[in-house]
Amino acid sequence: MASNVQGPRAVPWLIVLGVLVGALSFRAPVIAVSPVLRDIERDLGIGSATAGLLTSAPVLAFALLTPFAALLIRRAGSDLALMITLAGVLLGTVVRAGPGYGWMLAGMIIIGVSITIGNVVVPVIIRREVPKERVSFIMALYVATMNGGSLLVTLATAPLATVLGWSGALLLWASMTLLGVGLWGMHVARGRRAGTLNVPSSPASQARTRVQDLATGAITVPTGTPGSRAILRQPVIWLLAFAFGAQALLYYALSTWLPTLTSDLLGIGLSGASALAALYQGAAIVGAFVVPAFAKVAGRYGAPIVICLSWLILAGGLLYAPQHIWLWLTLGAVGHAGGFVVVFAGVVQVARSDAEATTGSAVIQGIGYGISAAGAPLLGALHEETGGWQAPLTVVLVIAVAYCVMLLGASVAAGRIRR
Repeated sequence: MASNVQGPRAVPWLIVLGVLVGALSFRAPVIAVSPVLRDIERDLGIGSATAGLLTSAPVLAFALLTPFAALLIRRAGSDLALMITLAGVLLGTVVRAGPGYGWMLAGMIIIGVSITIGNVVVPVIIRREVPKERVSFIMALYVATMNGGSLLVTLATAPLATVLGWSGALLLWASMTLLGVGLWGMHVARGRRAGTLNVPSSPASQARTRVQDLATGAITVPTGTPGSRAILRQPVIWLLAFAFGAQALLYYALSTWLPTLTSDLLGIGLSGASALAALYQGAAIVGAFVVPAFAKVAGRYGAPIVICLSWLILAGGLLYAPQHIWLWLTLGAVGHAGGFVVVFAGVVQVARSDAEATTGSAVIQGIGYGISAAGAPLLGALHEETGGWQAPLTVVLVIAVAYCVMLLGASVAAGRIRR
């Protein structure tokens, strides 16, 4: 007699690989301007606060357009939505290479709009395709891949700029996005041929299906089944949103100014400073796996405590002992990588449907990135006003403390949820 018991669902590694290659372009195009920010200021005749807008404009797009991204995903389906993301990043990278600050800012906004869609859709794809017990690991791979792309551009942009100019160096990174377009395009084409592409059916088709199911008795409506907005009644979602906002503010503000800050504090050239700043991206690749693994051993609160300590060590070290910056950046990377995994793995675990996952992810990113958009211009303006980095780094430390309070509060709230 054949058994009706199904074994554990396998991870669809080809789809996961497509997502990971696409994720190379989810941070790198924004971070790429940081190693050459001083050259951009000089050549375009702009101040530090204005230069900071180049990285904060995409982040602001993350915040403002996340609800529209969620709507597009529901209309187009998650597979096509990721393809739209990659095509948009490619277009923005080309536009950014145009002459003058206006073209550069426009390109960064296009990049930001496109990545907004990807930020929301990837947790949905992971939830749909990956067995629940492997979600944290795949999310860690996703975060590690994003940091891998950031590491690559942080290390290589300044040296490439000495040969190609900073505009040419930034344009060269379009090749990374082209690889993602090619690989995910193969998945979309295969899905179309097999009829497995994730494209929502029309309202009329959905209505006909419901009528047929009712007529045959095939449809059942479980009591208490939540709508997409039910997840918003969970306090943990709001705590995660504000914690994520503080973390994203710290990450993008520091990533924007680290090469310049390191060059100023240590008196070294931008290439050397960019190599040191790359520690922040490179160590995060390891941190994305270390924190979830530690959480399995240390319990619910172990990972948040390690993440908080990591951020506090980074902020305090930069402020009070910048000569050991390599150590603070290495330890601090654990916080930003592990925090991202904890936040979005939490959303995936709490959500009871794709609609809830989309809504929860959209709310957290909309609020979080809205907060974080102020980071780079704020630090740039403080540096420009005071002529040093003491005041900006003091603000970083204060925000790190606030972040810890919110993340630990979210952990307590999550502990009250039983699935």
